[in-house]
Amino acid sequence: MNASASIGVTGLGVMGRNLARNFARHGATVAVHNRSAGRTRALVQEFGHEGTFVAAESAEEFVAALERPRKLIIMVQAGPATDAVIEEFVPLLDAGDIVVDGGNAHFADTRRREAALRERGLHFVGTGISGGEEGALNGPSVMVGGSTESYAVLGPLFEGISAHVDGEPCAAHIGTDGAGHFVKMVHNGIEYADMQLIAEAYDLLRQVAGYTPAEIAAVFRRWNAGRLGSYLIEITAEVLAHTDQATGAPFVDVVADAAGQKGTGRWTVQTALDLASPVTAVAQATFARAASGQSDLRAAYRGLPGGTTPPLSRTEAERFTSQVEHALYASKVIAYDQGWTMIQDAAAEYGWKIDLGAVARIWRGGCIIRAAFLDRIRAAYAADRDLVSLLGEMEFAMEITDAQVPWRETVASATRRGIPVPAISAALAHYDTLRAERLPAALLQAQRDYFGAHTYARVDRPGQFHTHWATPGRPETTN
Repeated sequence: MNASASIGVTGLGVMGRNLARNFARHGATVAVHNRSAGRTRALVQEFGHEGTFVAAESAEEFVAALERPRKLIIMVQAGPATDAVIEEFVPLLDAGDIVVDGGNAHFADTRRREAALRERGLHFVGTGISGGEEGALNGPSVMVGGSTESYAVLGPLFEGISAHVDGEPCAAHIGTDGAGHFVKMVHNGIEYADMQLIAEAYDLLRQVAGYTPAEIAAVFRRWNAGRLGSYLIEITAEVLAHTDQATGAPFVDVVADAAGQKGTGRWTVQTALDLASPVTAVAQATFARAASGQSDLRAAYRGLPGGTTPPLSRTEAERFTSQVEHALYASKVIAYDQGWTMIQDAAAEYGWKIDLGAVARIWRGGCIIRAAFLDRIRAAYAADRDLVSLLGEMEFAMEITDAQVPWRETVASATRRGIPVPAISAALAHYDTLRAERLPAALLQAQRDYFGAHTYARVDRPGQFHTHWATPGRPETTN
């Protein structure tokens, strides 16, 4: 087989197939391979008119079809399946060849694989691809890890097939080894928070304002035309306006209220704990999904007393809707800020040099959390590469200031009525925690010193101190 393909894709599920088609549509000759050869033949038969494909039925044929340095993308299930494919193909490759993992791998696995293949002279590139099957076909957001040398080769290909906003590709080299998959994981964590915040806003508008799903759809369409403009707000309006054909009921009312998850949100929270990075909105969104699926536990709690408040009048409902818009926007800013903080914390931990403005730039299109205010985030980091928080940018800070009363009134209204708003509440608590002049952590440290001699720092002089608590009422302090 002639080495004519500039890129290869192995694993032709929906994502892999669409990614291969995207490359072919952009003029690349694409080698395609799947464990079951029938899927490979079906792709070429159905979509061969879209570009040039080279079908390979064996790993040897697949590798032989690739131009040097060989560039092959693995699109299989994360975990052992990825390791199995790597073990199958690596013996067939030569020094300088590039292996790309385009699945939702855990960044720690990517770091391990990159180190192992580097010892064999190969480039392993963990790449986050966001946008689902539609994005893979029509333009995803692409977060590329690995070496700078590998990106010099892969960059033009990924930038070519990515989404573009204002003429700029939504693809970038994020950093070495696992940086690409790490940033993709954080993207998905923010996605969990964003979706939960939107769901809580919907719940408030329905239960407090008394709006129907169709009326809430109109509210979300209005919001989508303003500062909340985003893909998730847009599709929420579509979902809420949809009527179930079988029953004639609002579609949202026939969907079971138990949310699933594939693990990336959970990974974000677990990793945040390791980094001591406070992604509280992401954590509460993840736990909210977990709680929704606890049917026995929910049954045990059902019927227990909660808050009660008279329903709002239509005029009061309109005012409340404005409050919810402020609360949703402010909470989204906090959730995104938590994500950027976590990326900064990981960069410091793992030695990655991540351009935070570039992350915002490539998330403006193609990905699930694409939103209007990402361009402002990009601009904020372009103006100050050392920006510690989005609230250090004047416009975001002013918007959070303007949101203070409606944000707090929204949470208070939910609490009075017994309506759960874990993500909105967590975002507000995070804001209040970081703005506080002094935190009760001082008491925690004193408690830790009492029962475990863990020592504490003082505000009036440097050093670590321990108080001997053995004699009640007569503690002694030592340096």
